[in-house]
Amino acid sequence: MNTSSWYPETIFALASGRTPSGVAVVRVSGRDARSALDVFHVKQPEPRRAQLSLLTGSEGLPLDQGLVFWFPGPASFTGEDVVEFHLHGSAAVLDAVFQTLGTLRNWRMAEPGEFTRRAFENGRMDLTEVEGLGDLLAAQTEAQRRQALNQYTGALSMLYDGWRQALLSLRAAVEADFDFSDEDDVPGSVAEFVSDDALSLARQIQAHLNDGRRGEIIRSGLRVVLVGLPNAGKSSLLNALAQKDVAIVTDVPGTTRDVLTVSLNLRDQLVILSDTAGMRDSDDAIELEGMRRAEAAARSADLILSLCPADQPGFHIAFRNLDSDELPPILKVRTKSDLLLETVTGELGQINDEIDVSVKSGTGLDELMSELVRFGSVSNAEQSDTGDNPLITRTRHRLALQSCVESLESAGDNLLPLEIRVEFLRTASDSLGQILGRIDVEDILGHIFSEFCIGK
Repeated sequence: MNTSSWYPETIFALASGRTPSGVAVVRVSGRDARSALDVFHVKQPEPRRAQLSLLTGSEGLPLDQGLVFWFPGPASFTGEDVVEFHLHGSAAVLDAVFQTLGTLRNWRMAEPGEFTRRAFENGRMDLTEVEGLGDLLAAQTEAQRRQALNQYTGALSMLYDGWRQALLSLRAAVEADFDFSDEDDVPGSVAEFVSDDALSLARQIQAHLNDGRRGEIIRSGLRVVLVGLPNAGKSSLLNALAQKDVAIVTDVPGTTRDVLTVSLNLRDQLVILSDTAGMRDSDDAIELEGMRRAEAAARSADLILSLCPADQPGFHIAFRNLDSDELPPILKVRTKSDLLLETVTGELGQINDEIDVSVKSGTGLDELMSELVRFGSVSNAEQSDTGDNPLITRTRHRLALQSCVESLESAGDNLLPLEIRVEFLRTASDSLGQILGRIDVEDILGHIFSEFCIGK
């Protein structure tokens, strides 16, 4: 066996989809994984080569015929020895296989995500790649698939680890200047470089942060909330965009009392669209609670669609407990435009900062959907040119990167003692290490001894 695993137990589980199915993949991983071949009286295949084999039970009776794969560690998904059985996906076959494997000492069924956890622990994946794999499995749209695959195959890992390696090199140079200044092969004082290098890296990471949350919106969906007075056409618009009757539509004001949410795939953009209670003065306790929930939904949205019928003047964002600076961007939508024979420009569609729509005739719906897709894929005021850099996909990454920038800016402060600035360099590299799941003081020693030949 050639594996880096320290786990005492060998695990197994169904690694394919729901059964019954044409094919079911049973994965075995751990220090004793190869024993699974002996248990079913299967000859060991060549590594990473498919072999058609007959699996037999303890009494010599056939269980099933299928393809068998042997992946000796560490060159496997988990980094451990791995065996895979590609069998027929019937409940009877799988029950027989699992019951047989379950009788072995120190063998058990894998817990959710445990194969990937072992891959991470054995250095086969970092945390960003693990998260990318999870996003790929959950992807609902083409945009989500592309982004998740990009992250799973290491795009974010390469970017963040490149910054981290630059920080480790800077720290190693400074600490070597402190501790080994009498060595001939150590360069002179590097204090003068700390400020420029730290601030330059801070600017690079800040440019990466100024992405308008595009990656997070692609991953989680664009959260859009419909608001307006009662009978502004919110529920009708929700049904029209969803292309099905999701909300009850009546002429009675106050029909919607709760937040009604539907997920839409609009041109490969996941949109989480929410209908809310109409905003008006009311003494009804249920309606007041509905308006409170509407305000909460609006506060947490990425975009608000403010609806107002075409035959009424003005737009009404009449939130009772919210100031305008607490709200996300607002797109004005003039509903029921079929009520008017013509608009100011003589035709329906987008006018200045408004979009005219008619659920009855379908006018303006394509323009509205295009605007939602545009908003979800391209940031607004906070957009900056980040080149080909992959996008931030999680709040966890964003918070760690913000902390890294703050530490780098402090490290670049010439007014602070160099000893203090080195500590800020450490916290900056730790922030990047937290994203990747790599925090180890041995990295610093590695850089010192490899770059400066200390102790030769």
